[in-house]
Amino acid sequence: MKCPFCSHPDTQVVETREAEDGGFIRRRRQCGGCDKRFTTYERPEVSFPAIAKKDGRRIEYERNKLLGSFKIALRKRPVSTEQIDAAIERIEERLRNMGEREVLSSRLGEMVMRELKLLDKVGYIRYASVYRSFEDVDDFKNVMDEVRNPG
Repeated sequence: MKCPFCSHPDTQVVETREAEDGGFIRRRRQCGGCDKRFTTYERPEVSFPAIAKKDGRRIEYERNKLLGSFKIALRKRPVSTEQIDAAIERIEERLRNMGEREVLSSRLGEMVMRELKLLDKVGYIRYASVYRSFEDVDDFKNVMDEVRNPG
């Protein structure tokens, strides 16, 4: 693997660890050229269902788009990268287990909201405000009441 710092073609694996759930392998590597270290992640390649958007378009599932949504919702919140990765893994597992060729974007959005609600209430409200297109303060109040009084 090429070094991301100096593009030297020779890097060596210094440490290998399997994730707790066995979903991926984390490798620490060291460059043979500049001696800098970096981390790579190895995941099995699986196919996910296409995402059917509201406007009728079909797009490929992209983990990075999902990660971006989580990062925006949880910006400056006390949630670790590991917690976010675990939430995305749970969503991806549900998508794989559904066995469908396509999933409505609204269904994926609901999965994200479920995970955010478990991770961080403020992140959940931030995401909900965009996802549900809040129009006024009452929309915020309603979702805050939902978070305060689940049931």
